[in-house]
Amino acid sequence: MSTQRAPRTPAEIEDIILRKIFLVSLVDSMESDSRIVYLEMSAAEILSEGKELKLSRELMERIIIDRLSGNFPAAEPPFQYLLNSYRRAYEEGKKIASMKDKNVRSEMEGVVKQAKKLAVSYCRIHLGNPDMFPNNDTSKSNVSPLLPLIFAEVGGNLDGFGGSSGGISCPPGFLEEFFRDADYDSMEPILKQLYEDLRGSVLKVSALGNFQQPLRALLLMVNYPVGAKALVNHPWWIPKGVYLNGRVIEMTSILGPFFHVSALPDHAIFKSEPDIGQQCFSEASTRRPADLLSSFTTIKTVMNNLYDGLAEVLMCLLKNTNTRENVLEYLAEVINRNASRAHLQADPLSCASSGMFVNLSAVMLRLCEPFLDANLTKRDKIDPKYVFYSSRLELRGLTALHATSDEVSEWFNNNTAKVDISTNNSDGQSRLLQSQEATSSGSNANEPSLLQNNSSVSRSSEKAKYPFICECFFMTARVLNLGLLKAFSDFKHLVQDISRCEDALSSFKAMQEQAPSAQLQQDITRLEKEIELYSQEKLCYEAQILRDGGILQRALSYYRLMVVWLVGLVGGFKMPLPPTCPKEFASMPEHFVEDTMELLIFASRIPRALDGVMLDDFMNFIIMFMASPEYIRNPYLRAKMVEVLNCWMPRRSGSKATETLFEGHQLSLEYLVRNLLKLYVDIEFTGSHTQFYDKFNIRHNIAELLEYLWQVPSHRNVWRKIAKEEEKGVYLNFLNFLINDSIYLLDESLNKILELKELEAEMSNTVEWERRPAQERQERTRLFHSQENIIRIDMKLANEDVSLLAFTSEQITAPFLLAEMVERVASMLNYFLLQLVGPQRKSLSLKDPEKYEFRPKLLLKQIVNIYVNLARGDKDKIFPIAITKDGRSYNEQLFGAAADVLRRIGEDGRIIQEFVDLGAKAKVAASEAMDAEAALGDIPDEFLDPIQYTLMRDPVILPSSKVIVDRPVIQRHLLSDSTDPFNRSHLTADMLIPDVELKARIEEFIKSQELKRRGEGLSMQSTKATIQTTDTTTLID
Repeated sequence: MSTQRAPRTPAEIEDIILRKIFLVSLVDSMESDSRIVYLEMSAAEILSEGKELKLSRELMERIIIDRLSGNFPAAEPPFQYLLNSYRRAYEEGKKIASMKDKNVRSEMEGVVKQAKKLAVSYCRIHLGNPDMFPNNDTSKSNVSPLLPLIFAEVGGNLDGFGGSSGGISCPPGFLEEFFRDADYDSMEPILKQLYEDLRGSVLKVSALGNFQQPLRALLLMVNYPVGAKALVNHPWWIPKGVYLNGRVIEMTSILGPFFHVSALPDHAIFKSEPDIGQQCFSEASTRRPADLLSSFTTIKTVMNNLYDGLAEVLMCLLKNTNTRENVLEYLAEVINRNASRAHLQADPLSCASSGMFVNLSAVMLRLCEPFLDANLTKRDKIDPKYVFYSSRLELRGLTALHATSDEVSEWFNNNTAKVDISTNNSDGQSRLLQSQEATSSGSNANEPSLLQNNSSVSRSSEKAKYPFICECFFMTARVLNLGLLKAFSDFKHLVQDISRCEDALSSFKAMQEQAPSAQLQQDITRLEKEIELYSQEKLCYEAQILRDGGILQRALSYYRLMVVWLVGLVGGFKMPLPPTCPKEFASMPEHFVEDTMELLIFASRIPRALDGVMLDDFMNFIIMFMASPEYIRNPYLRAKMVEVLNCWMPRRSGSKATETLFEGHQLSLEYLVRNLLKLYVDIEFTGSHTQFYDKFNIRHNIAELLEYLWQVPSHRNVWRKIAKEEEKGVYLNFLNFLINDSIYLLDESLNKILELKELEAEMSNTVEWERRPAQERQERTRLFHSQENIIRIDMKLANEDVSLLAFTSEQITAPFLLAEMVERVASMLNYFLLQLVGPQRKSLSLKDPEKYEFRPKLLLKQIVNIYVNLARGDKDKIFPIAITKDGRSYNEQLFGAAADVLRRIGEDGRIIQEFVDLGAKAKVAASEAMDAEAALGDIPDEFLDPIQYTLMRDPVILPSSKVIVDRPVIQRHLLSDSTDPFNRSHLTADMLIPDVELKARIEEFIKSQELKRRGEGLSMQSTKATIQTTDTTTLID
């Protein structure tokens, strides 16, 4: 009968457990496990101390030191040994959990806990001092051995550098214990290496590379206070150096390479792998739509993973009072060092990539989310004084909405002493905190609040003068300007480059067919390669930005806050605006508004991008400021607002929401037409050297809007009211510029048609054409296509202007018939009539007039309708006289010729008859005018207008030059030029001084001449009667 083995004592159990954990033995028993090390020296020391050769918790640390210090060739390297000791301790702990004896179980749990703690502690010591213990590892790596463990902890089968993780796993709880409650000084060198390794793992990695595992690792590390502190204290957190610029920060800072991960193209030197354009979009025209869509979806998904991860990293650091200031400093440094990204041509070697700034844009918008609620309740935390007094961002040097740089400096200097930065924001901060915590991961529940501690930071740090909402708002504005909005601009230029290349390619191919050459073939091949590369880049932009509704929606929410906040600076959404622009508003950076408009234009051109977006505040803002140069100085910026409205026109957007903005919106119904008319006038003088040509495109957008609004009864009624109220004000100026543009554009178009026909004749003479050198043919062909484009554009604009005159003159005639305007209108109509039905009309015939927007029949109908409309409203019968005063284009035969054409093309008979009657009245008026002119005889020079040399009827004195001119003549001049024509000094209509004495003398002269003529007439009649009687008598006799 076998005897039952006595139960093991706790000491024996402890010995067994520790031998299993640390793989050591104090007895040389030839262990079968080769990993087990016999600690001979330790055993001798223990025996000399009179102790039993059993491992215990008292001996644990000595055993670890002896094991690590000894030279055991077959043993594991120090880190792997300690890590596996921790792993074995974890496994032993699971076994201990099933022990029945509670006392023994509790005692052994304490042993295991201490073993794990010592294993972790010596891991730190070893990693901080790698040369302290012998290391026989032949496969030494420059990468921290912690990194694979962190990658294993955060998931994924890759090692962060694109290779396999090799089945490495991290013992549960090891990293938590390693980072938690660790001494910063001992951890700092370990974490420094870790962050450098993490940075290296994503350097030059594209959106389709392995960035997600390193990003999760980064997030894991910053969640530990010691990890967060080590990151912001790393020398590469904000790199230092003489040559520091935006690109250096991007490529060398710890976070920079994470922000560099992107699908967008970058300079060849910094190109990331894999090449997304090549991998996803090469020869896109041959790919299946489903494949392209799959690529778009993949890129959108991975980029949003990046945005979310980076936002979580920053939020974690911002919530930590010890690291918040460092994050704000880093963001400010990135922004300030990349200010030149705003330039049209940014230097890719000194500026960070578009990818980094688009990513940063997406991240900053996520940080803004808690204060972008529907009612924008936290906007009062945004302090306009930040622009002047914050030492963090360089904002004062930016172009302001209205103030000059000198005015901004003066205001800054005068108010510096008065500034009172309030830190009493605890209520708002607490509300923001709750919102932020709701949108962040739950792992930071015990972290200090981002905003609860803001006041303490304000007291402890001189720089932290403003609440986080304020800091975040202005930083986001700058980041979006340099990032997302700059990317929009780059995308637009890329599309233009593709279009230019395609046009050039088409021309080269046509020339190659006519006269093949090796040089042409080289040019064709080069252009085809360029187009392929540009097309890949275009699709990359589309994948990361245009297809991501999320980033556009967040940006729209942010800029809605922007416009509501800006309007708050001028007293809220109400019209009219205060007469004086507040300095706070005047001094805000101009790009705040410009970026808002650019985003709205861009989003309006992307299907469904505006769905669900609250546009009312944007509409209010546009109506308030587009015709307010006293608030927004830059006319091109105000013109951009019209471009937004143009995109929103219901017939273009197809949206019921935008229809309501135009037709059911109070400010719109009251002020939209008025402000469009005012802007139409203001845009004549932009101050730019290209102002003459710029105005046509801007007025094109305004004209399209006005044409649409005329069809809305409520807007048309307001329009008629404005025309009556402003008959001699803005409406008269509007008509004057509309007429000027119409004449110029039609004249240019018709002249260009004649030039085009000459070129056509040259090219159709194939024999002579082929004799010319290839380069000359190429230049003439380019000129031909250029002329075609100019004609098409000018004719389209001329058509719009004439159409605007035609439909408005149907109901509004009084301004057309004012003394200072009627002759101008008549001469314009006469000129158009001469071109369309005069002797040269046949020379303007084109093979395909529609191609050039040239519709002579429609144009003639509109011109005749304007004649008839004005004749109907001509109560004082001055229009026929004005028609005949035009000595350049008036010809009575043109009316008959035009009527014949109208009958052939089927115009309304009533219109034709009224037009013919007007021609007859003009003919009579011309005859009477000739008689009246003859009757006046020689007119004294002092009665003649010095500009037109016609008899003055209402002489006025110009206050500066003292020259006397006829009021209608000078008023017509002032409509286009508010200067004295004789000395260029400033002059307005209300400055004219009536010359009453001269007017009386002129009237007396006219009367005397009429009496003289009447007397001569009576004498002539008497003479005729006498002659007739005499003759009759003679005949009878």
